[in-house]
Amino acid sequence: MKTNPILQKIWKWTKRIFLFLFFFHLFYLVLLKWVDPPITLTQLNSFITGDGLKRDYVSRVNISSNAKLAVIASEDQLFPDHSGFDWRSIKKAMEYNKRKPNRIRGASTISQQVAKNVFLWQGRSWIRKGMEVYFTFMIEHIWGKKRILEVYLNVIEMGKGIYGIEAAAETYFNKTAKNLSRAEAAIIAACLPNPKRFTVKPMSGFVANKYPWVLQQMNNLESDPDIQELLKSKSNLKNDQ
Repeated sequence: MKTNPILQKIWKWTKRIFLFLFFFHLFYLVLLKWVDPPITLTQLNSFITGDGLKRDYVSRVNISSNAKLAVIASEDQLFPDHSGFDWRSIKKAMEYNKRKPNRIRGASTISQQVAKNVFLWQGRSWIRKGMEVYFTFMIEHIWGKKRILEVYLNVIEMGKGIYGIEAAAETYFNKTAKNLSRAEAAIIAACLPNPKRFTVKPMSGFVANKYPWVLQQMNNLESDPDIQELLKSKSNLKNDQ
């Protein structure tokens, strides 16, 4: 039985396209180990929908150790130790979501948030979640923890149309990310669950209540050797206080 030549041609081009996309995404993923993402789908959507787009990427040596410590304390205290996924928190979130399906709780690590924000789109579909698992695995093995944390602090939304710690520091405290104090870093980190709802300026009740807890967690985590390794840069932690 002869195969339809048109179908053969379609299949041939389909394979070529998928092969091209595979190698292109792999090249892009490796490139971003050293190069900052030009723009993300979340940032593009923010600009198109009128929320604005304020960002200014900076290297990790120009980010206060306080900011690094604050986001770990607030968002992912096991970040130095896990391989991209906090399985215990994921299990708890799944159990909570079964009990209260109308109040969805997430359990995304910093690595998962980077994978979602850099390579994917916002949403809760199974397709997107599956791709998030793949990209999380890849950046954990190709980028490493310090690069993941650096990208996180540059691309994550920290207010309506405000992306990254440098833009947040300038907007909220009129200073650079390198000069953020412990309290200022904790305040910004406290808004991260939902930065459009839990505003820094004016300070929402949620942020006002949470940032002292973030400060306490920073004190608890700071002496951990794995945390200290992540905080290392040309600047000294004591000078950031």
